[in-house]
Amino acid sequence: MYTAQGTLDRESAIDRYGSMVRRIASQLIGRLPANVEFDDLVQAGMIGLFDAMKRYETDRGAQFETFATQRVRGAMLDELRGADWLPRSVRRSQRTIESGIHRAEQRLGRAASESEIAGELGLGLEEYQHLLADARGAQLVHIDDHDDADEEGSFVERTLAAPGGDPFEVLGDVRFRHALAAAIERLPERERLVMGMYYEQDMNLKEIGAVLGVTESRISQLHSQAVARLRTQMKHWT
Repeated sequence: MYTAQGTLDRESAIDRYGSMVRRIASQLIGRLPANVEFDDLVQAGMIGLFDAMKRYETDRGAQFETFATQRVRGAMLDELRGADWLPRSVRRSQRTIESGIHRAEQRLGRAASESEIAGELGLGLEEYQHLLADARGAQLVHIDDHDDADEEGSFVERTLAAPGGDPFEVLGDVRFRHALAAAIERLPERERLVMGMYYEQDMNLKEIGAVLGVTESRISQLHSQAVARLRTQMKHWT
């Protein structure tokens, strides 16, 4: 892995960690709109890998793979931030879904099924599931994008469930974490399983689909709906 000068050998690192770059890209692509290309993410991730190779210092104690993972993911997010990756139609779909979930669950006093949410929106079940597919990508928030403003406001203002305040302060509040954990526990079982496998077990959508016996696109719909439920429940958290 290392040259005679003690630096990481480029070709060896690519051979060894190229699969890691593709794995991170696969994890991200599952929650991004269809206009984002997998190969573009991989290319950006390879740039992050090369940057990690230049910056890594063995005496800092961190494993190279841990260090490189952060650089690779960061490079991919930088690539997304630099592109118009989130169309306004995606944001509109997300808001429509959240509105339907809120109204249906307020009326029913429990977690609403897909057909009940679809009915609340005046849509057929298939139409609603297409809306869930269209909303893919609205869940990925880049906390650094405070300056990316347009007529709809900054990226953070457009995307966070509860605009205002310091997002880092909110995330650091133990009460918020407990409230979010409770909201996750209230998710329907299948959506809770999807969230657990995706975020805790680091599985991609295709792998989760294989476990649950459904298609990758169905898992994407369940993920979008689960996130919309959580955003709705946490919107007025204080």
